[in-house]
Amino acid sequence: MLPDLTLPASLAVLLGALRPCFTRRSFVTFCGLAAGLCGQVRRRTVAGMLLGAGLGGIWPHDRAHRFFARARWEIDELGLSVARLVVALLVAEDAPLIVAVDDSVFCRTGRRVHGAAWQHDGSSPSKNKLSFGNCFVTAGIVVTLPFCTRRVCLPVLARLNIPVPGAPRRKNTAKPGSKVAQATSLVTRLAAAFPGRAIHVIADAYYHGPTVKDLVKDLDGRVTWTCRLIKNAVLYAPAPPRVPGKPGHPLWKGPELGTPAQVAATADWTPATVGIYGHDEHIRYTDIPCLWYGSLHRIPVRLIISRDHRGGLTLITTDLATPAPRLIERYAGRWSIEQAFHDIRHVLGGGEARNRARAAVERTVPFTMLIHTLIVIWYTRHGHDPADITARRTAQPWYTTKNEPSFEDMLTKLRRVLITAQISRTRSTPPTPQETRAVLTAWKAAAA
Repeated sequence: MLPDLTLPASLAVLLGALRPCFTRRSFVTFCGLAAGLCGQVRRRTVAGMLLGAGLGGIWPHDRAHRFFARARWEIDELGLSVARLVVALLVAEDAPLIVAVDDSVFCRTGRRVHGAAWQHDGSSPSKNKLSFGNCFVTAGIVVTLPFCTRRVCLPVLARLNIPVPGAPRRKNTAKPGSKVAQATSLVTRLAAAFPGRAIHVIADAYYHGPTVKDLVKDLDGRVTWTCRLIKNAVLYAPAPPRVPGKPGHPLWKGPELGTPAQVAATADWTPATVGIYGHDEHIRYTDIPCLWYGSLHRIPVRLIISRDHRGGLTLITTDLATPAPRLIERYAGRWSIEQAFHDIRHVLGGGEARNRARAAVERTVPFTMLIHTLIVIWYTRHGHDPADITARRTAQPWYTTKNEPSFEDMLTKLRRVLITAQISRTRSTPPTPQETRAVLTAWKAAAA
């Protein structure tokens, strides 16, 4: 099926599960570009993916560019197929899905790059936190791998967000094209793909508003939403029960409770121990049922405020059943999507492609995110070996506390397996000196 490309059997089977998303020719190109992105150690441009797969002199470079710009495949359909792999292989049966949503800017230059603009970038080193580039709103499934104590976010859906400054909107409706609207759309697609599972969404303070309210109402509580609460939010007590025989419309909300700081000043605190960020923390928390009328209208929510020696955390959640300590532990897993963005950008080269057409821009970064997820799945199923950590600590002894593989370790292992598959083709002749040098160079680069 792939006469110009040799893949290890474990990776070929994993990619084969995604075959229905492509035409015959596009699937061959997909496999080549996926292997090339994993194998390339420097410039991860579109043409660089061909070089990483050893196809630079075999396939024309416009075949790779056409795959992103004009080929017949849908990035959301591919993402949902990868999501089904994640759930089938890494999530316990009938367990709820923990979905982290966030956005990240991938810096670009050039006026003709589709969707590129100056916009807020929390990872920017500048003081004003602005970057020029493409912003992608992303939904990832948070899982716990059997060899890691930390939680890992596996991006499955991503969508380009283009700012629409000054767009008119009706009162109490989301701004057209807003990041929150994009995020709720992605969660809706995940909910439709897994109709029998509860979905618990975790997000930062930006992700709230009318579209979240509509999502929770439309899915009848199967999706819960937990995010940090902005400090100027005004909370109200739940609506009192209707008094029989009293004329007039029943009250929609109870007395005003005030801002989170005002609520915390008079709250009763309960001690607890929670497992967050890899260790146990002793906290005090308060859990208060309320309404966030200005954002979620009449959706019943809970205000959860926790305090520890490092500061505090204020959450608002539509999950009315999970104990507060468990909700705090769940929300701590939101940081895993930030780590995923870092690995995608700095380890896998997300955003280095220099395409400008609309379809290519909308597909290339999400494609890199999905390859990140497939690498983690492959390593979990086929690549993990405790000896990898021992070898890494021997080669780099300054990692005195390292006892779990990072994403870079997973990618290093896959690169070595890909090189072995290319060198070990069925043939009677030994490897050429060029192939031997390529192995040694990639080995050193992968371990750097």
